[in-house]
Amino acid sequence: MFPEIAYLDWIVGRPERADYDLGSSDLVRAESTTGGGGPDVSSQSDANAGSNVNSGPDANAGSAAGGVVPPALGDRPTPDATAAELLAELYGVSPENVLVTAGATHANFLAMAASLPGRTQPSENGDSTSENTDEMSDHRVLVEKPGYEPLLATPRGLGATVDRFLRPAAEGYSLEPDRVAGAVVEDTALVVITNRHNPSGRRVGRDGLADVASAVADANASGESEGDARLLVDEVYSPFGDEEVEGPFGGPTAAGLDGVVVTSSLTKLFGLGDVRVGWLVADAEFVARARSVAHHVPAVSAVSERLARRALADADRLAGIARERVRTNHDALSSFVDGRDDLSGTVEPGSPYAFLEHESADGTAVAGAAWNDGVLVVPGRFFDDPDRFRLAACRDPEMVRAGLDRLGGVLDGLSE
Repeated sequence: MFPEIAYLDWIVGRPERADYDLGSSDLVRAESTTGGGGPDVSSQSDANAGSNVNSGPDANAGSAAGGVVPPALGDRPTPDATAAELLAELYGVSPENVLVTAGATHANFLAMAASLPGRTQPSENGDSTSENTDEMSDHRVLVEKPGYEPLLATPRGLGATVDRFLRPAAEGYSLEPDRVAGAVVEDTALVVITNRHNPSGRRVGRDGLADVASAVADANASGESEGDARLLVDEVYSPFGDEEVEGPFGGPTAAGLDGVVVTSSLTKLFGLGDVRVGWLVADAEFVARARSVAHHVPAVSAVSERLARRALADADRLAGIARERVRTNHDALSSFVDGRDDLSGTVEPGSPYAFLEHESADGTAVAGAAWNDGVLVVPGRFFDDPDRFRLAACRDPEMVRAGLDRLGGVLDGLSE
C-alpha cells in the first residue's frame, strides 16, 4: 500500500559515514548521538531505558556514549506542565488544539489521514465510526513542487491522488496564493506546503501564510473543492533564521489561522532527533480526529514526553544557541556560493541550506563526486529537480567550513 520513499532509502546511514555532512538539515548538537539526515532516521539507543528519567536534574544520564538523556537536557528539571500544555502556551492556543506526536513525520501522517474522508472518526457519543473507504480514491492532496518526497508518498500510501502546484525556481520559489487556489479542484481535501520551503529555504511570514489560507478558503467557498480543503504547513524549518521573529521558537507560524494545521518537532532546530517528539496544532475538532487515527500507530513514549517537557520549558535558551549556529553557518554558506561562478541559486536570508545548480554537472553527478571525496550533499532528484542539489550547512561550524572547502575542490574538478 505504501510506496517506497527513495530519499529515505538513500540517506539512511550516510551522515554517519561521511567525513563532512553537508546533507543533513537538522542542527544536531556536537554531544548528541543523533545521526540526522532526514525525518527520524537517527538511532534510538536506550529506547527501553526510560524508567531512569525522573522529574529532576539527571546530569549523569546524558553522555555521548549512549545515555538516555541528551546532554543539553541533563541538568534541566522536568516541569509539571505536560508537553501539550507547554506547546499550547508557546503557540498561543488551548491544549485541546495540540496533539503531541512521535516526530514531525508522525504528525504529518496523522494530519493527512485525518484530512481524508473515509478514515475512522469519533462519533458524537465518543465511539468510533468508519466511513466508506471505497471513496478514498476520489480524494486528492495538493502538494508544492519542488517538494519533499515523503510529503508525496504519505498521501499516496493513504489512497489519495496527489496533485502539484508550482513554486518556480525562476520566481525564487515564491509561494503565490493565486497559484495555490488555481490548483485546487473539487476533490481536494488537503493542501501541503513547507515553511521554510524544503529544499530552497524560502520563508514566508505569517501574513503570507494567512493569504494562502484565505486562498484555499476562497476556493472552498467558490465550489472548486467540496468545501473542506485544509492547509497543512510543515513548520520544522520555520525558526531557522539569523534573527528571531514573532512566533514559537522565533519563527513565523500559521497556527490559529482558520482551516490550517501546522506540524513541527524538536528534531531540526533543537537537534533532539533521538527524543523523537513532534506535534500538530489545529482546531479542537481536527485534533480529536487526528487523535483517533493515532490509536492505530505507535504513540509517544512517556520518556520522550518528559524529555520534550524539559526542552520546551527551556526553549528560549536552546533556540538562542541554535540561532547562533544558523547565523554563523548561513554566512559561511552564503560566502561559499557567492564566491563560485560555477554555482547558481540563492541562499535565502537566514537559511543554512540552499538548492543549487552546477554549471556542468547535474545534482546526481555532484552528489556522487562529493560522496567519493567524503562529502554528503543531497541530489535534487529527491526534490523534483534532478539538475540541482541541496547543500545544508547545519553541523558544527568548524566542520561546515572544512566541508565547504572540501566540496569546493570537488566542484573545481567537475568544472575542468
